Amino acid sequence: MNMAVVGMIAGMALGFAGYFGGFGAFLLVAALGAIGFVVGRFLEGDLEPGDFFRSRDERRR
Repeated sequence: MNMAVVGMIAGMALGFAGYFGGFGAFLLVAALGAIGFVVGRFLEGDLEPGDFFRSRDERRR
């Protein structure tokens, strides 16, 4: 799926959540979307768990 379409769908979901559920629902949908994005990147192999725990000095090598 094209990234522009994915972005549009995510924006529409956040818009609906904000309109019908208020600001709290907007934040919940945004947080769950971010978590889903990170999990998807893990499953695709683009991220490794150690990427979040390494120091900056180790990443430059």
